[in-house]
Amino acid sequence: MSLPLVAGAVALVVVAWLAACAEAGLARVSSFRAAEAVRSGRRGAEKLAQVTADPTRYLNVALLARVACEMAAGVLVTYACIEEFRETWAALLVAMAVMVLVSYVAVGVSPRTIGRQHPLNTATAAAYVLLPLARIMGPIPQLLILIGNALTPGKGFRKGPFASEAELRAMVDLAEQESLIEDDERRMVHSVFELGDTLVREVMVPRTDLVSIERFKTVRQALTLALRSGFSRIPVTGENEDDIVGVVYLKDLVRKTHINRDAESDLVSTAMRPAVFVPDTKNAGDLLREMQQKRNHVAVVIDEYGGTAGIVTIEDILEEIVGEITDEYDRELPPVEELGEGRFRVTARLDIGDLGELYGLGADELDDEDVETVGGLLAKALGRVPIAGAGAVVELPDGRSVRLTAESPAGRRNRIVTVLAEPVEKPGDENGPV
Repeated sequence: MSLPLVAGAVALVVVAWLAACAEAGLARVSSFRAAEAVRSGRRGAEKLAQVTADPTRYLNVALLARVACEMAAGVLVTYACIEEFRETWAALLVAMAVMVLVSYVAVGVSPRTIGRQHPLNTATAAAYVLLPLARIMGPIPQLLILIGNALTPGKGFRKGPFASEAELRAMVDLAEQESLIEDDERRMVHSVFELGDTLVREVMVPRTDLVSIERFKTVRQALTLALRSGFSRIPVTGENEDDIVGVVYLKDLVRKTHINRDAESDLVSTAMRPAVFVPDTKNAGDLLREMQQKRNHVAVVIDEYGGTAGIVTIEDILEEIVGEITDEYDRELPPVEELGEGRFRVTARLDIGDLGELYGLGADELDDEDVETVGGLLAKALGRVPIAGAGAVVELPDGRSVRLTAESPAGRRNRIVTVLAEPVEKPGDENGPV
């Protein structure tokens, strides 16, 4: 076997190894890390900053150098095998086996592992070679990329091979494992990707949870409802709850009554703003951008039949990215708190069967086909979404009565968290909402 050919192939594999190291290192070094290296006075950081300022160009140069060296090494190994073996098929088979093994280990695994383990050192060393090499090659790498993209299905020309979403997510996970970012930051980045696949109906407040006001109510009544419920934006309904004609803002109500006290008797329709309607199949990320551009904080969600499905606020969408937004008053509550004399403070999500057990009933005696929770039972008795202070008397299967009273709301959505349950001692109490 010709030694010059083998030596040339080995030299080309070494160059391909270095190019693969440069690719892996540059892929993991951002312009921010390069700027930090410059500020710290790291040797060669200025050259690294030049490379990271245009990473696509220099990655393409490294890619071209690696592919060219691998192909040239393969040709030399094949030629050397043909000289060594009499049978052509044997020479080609040996050459293929050698190059597959060399390319996988020497160019595929080893350099990429080193580049990922020591990205800053690798990228800095590569910058010394890539800068002059890019000047020598000129527009050749970019021209080859354009030709490749022209043959690739898709619209337009790209600057080079981009990572897929799955690869970017994997890089974020790896950055968290190496303590480059915190776990909360990793989850937030993943949430940004997931927001692109989230529909509005997945983040909206459903119509059954809406606190609304009729358009024929007065400004004073709307202001009272806003203060009691804790909501600063309340939908205004027309003929029925499915007909939302606008949204009234607490700031507008306060401004209107502050300027003119007599305005408290005006209809709430005089203070409401037009409602913005969106389909429930709209992308949540697109809606967030529209809300930012139009400075709109709330939209009414319409289902496929044209009915009101709920409302969505800009905070609802942001929660998909940053997680549940709570305040300093939110705390973990026990499901049941005994207050004595048959009085209990229970969470609104407590199962009605558990409520029945508190008053000596069996697990299935207090059963309702329409609702499952204490909050739902109160809403059914009231005929509307409960707000703080609203109460109703419900009958137990054994003839006793229990008054349920909604307590102060909590959380950003001002949902009723706890309900006060107390027995009604007077048998003459009227059963109904108060």
